[in-house]
Amino acid sequence: MARPKSDKKRSAILNAATRIIVTEGLSAPTAGIAKAAGVANGSLFTYFETKTDLFNQLYLELKKEVASAAMKDLPTSAAPREQLLHLWQRWMNWATAYPEKHRALAQLGVSEEITPETHVAAHQMMAGIARLLEQIRVSGPMRKTPMGFVFAIMNSVAEATIDFMTQDSTHARKHCKEGFEALWRVVA
Repeated sequence: MARPKSDKKRSAILNAATRIIVTEGLSAPTAGIAKAAGVANGSLFTYFETKTDLFNQLYLELKKEVASAAMKDLPTSAAPREQLLHLWQRWMNWATAYPEKHRALAQLGVSEEITPETHVAAHQMMAGIARLLEQIRVSGPMRKTPMGFVFAIMNSVAEATIDFMTQDSTHARKHCKEGFEALWRVVA
């Protein structure tokens, strides 16, 4: 009979994969990930069938974490601008509080290792954010623009904001606000 899987070991592997992706990239060997997690290389494959499976599950875990952080305590009765500001601030705070996770997520997001099914599942996790953004854009200058393009613009503004918040932490709040104002002017 197979031993039950340990949530602690699974988390250790995911955390190690995050660190290794940031330092060595997506081509890093699984043996290095296993070593960094403190597990045998074979144990890694007890939790993840393949390296691709590991990367896809890590991508979903990180997306879930971002969505959860952004949506936490969302003031649903507030005006759309205030809701989006709330999401924005929480997203920026998550990215600057967990820079390794943010960088690993960025690399995974453009990786061909991430399957279309995983991208669909990740988009579903962001459904609440998408609904709010759709509500805001319908009367704005981007109302006829495909939603994917709107998301790409939002992500570009977010990345620039995160960079400035990280590089100039003394003025992080100011950069966060300015990034939001730029996004609002584009979308609304």
